[in-house]
Amino acid sequence: MIFDQPLAVGGLALRNRLVMVPVATGKADARGQVTAALCEHYAARAHGGHLGLVECGHHFICEEGRATARQASIARDADVEGLKREAATVHDQGVPVFVQLSHAGSAATEALTGMRPLAPSAATCPGAKVGHPLPRPMSGDDIALIPELFSAAARRACAAGFDGVEIHAAHGYLLNQFLSPLTNQRQDAYGGPLAHRARLLLEVLAAMRAELPSDYPVSVRLGGCDYLPGGNAIVDAVKLARMVEASGANLISVSGGMCYYGRPGYEDMPGWFADSSTPIRQAVGVPVLLAGGIKTGMAAEVLLEQGACDLAGVGRAILNRPTWARRETTKLRAASGRMEDNAG
Repeated sequence: MIFDQPLAVGGLALRNRLVMVPVATGKADARGQVTAALCEHYAARAHGGHLGLVECGHHFICEEGRATARQASIARDADVEGLKREAATVHDQGVPVFVQLSHAGSAATEALTGMRPLAPSAATCPGAKVGHPLPRPMSGDDIALIPELFSAAARRACAAGFDGVEIHAAHGYLLNQFLSPLTNQRQDAYGGPLAHRARLLLEVLAAMRAELPSDYPVSVRLGGCDYLPGGNAIVDAVKLARMVEASGANLISVSGGMCYYGRPGYEDMPGWFADSSTPIRQAVGVPVLLAGGIKTGMAAEVLLEQGACDLAGVGRAILNRPTWARRETTKLRAASGRMEDNAG
């Protein structure tokens, strides 16, 4: 079966193709520090070493970009000691671990951060709550700071022992807000044509690659297609994937753009974004991860066999059942054994 085949991501060897993708836990403390509860959360889900990779939920790169209370921080050098414990928790189970880096942009709230949220333009995301205040359009100086914040966070991740980092450019957060014409109304070098809207993401990638060892894995969680009228389409997602690969990404994790991490009408169909991930996989030479609605190991195996992805990402199912990986890999291996017996 494909799920049990190893795969290289940058300089990292994964033992299989099943990945726990980032899901917010709300288990950090009020300052964003790593807690025992956060470590226990990942230890329980990595237990037994049945997953190929664990990706820890999004960590904010600066206070201004914080999305929620009790979100974990990677914004300060003082965070590194706690982050070491978070990474070690997963390593103790024999599983590699990435950490996801994010800036919430207009999805942040002044009530939480004490600052007016920033965004490419004075526009909220289509899925913003009614009455959410308009963000402040970013100045050139604001934009110039973002690659520095991401690269500093990546340096902390590497120092803390994480095996790789993931840039969050999906689900209506800041980098996704730049990518989408639904939220980016700028008329300068960061707005207008797709290549201009992608400029900040590519600058973030370049800054991180300059900060990290050459074989250190960098993933991009790409909300390439918005699945909304007037937004990015699948053809744009493919173009964006080629851009991020050329700029140094070792892995492309395909998810939703301004539709966020769900897709109405597809709830019962595993691999909600397979119609984006399949052509992306055909267009790039780095591994492609697909998540969204994958609840069973067999559903993951089918998507891998169909060529929709190189890695199958599971979020809510693992969140709700910590022993998911042990149960599902046991089922898949049993099914593989039966198929071999039948073939014999």
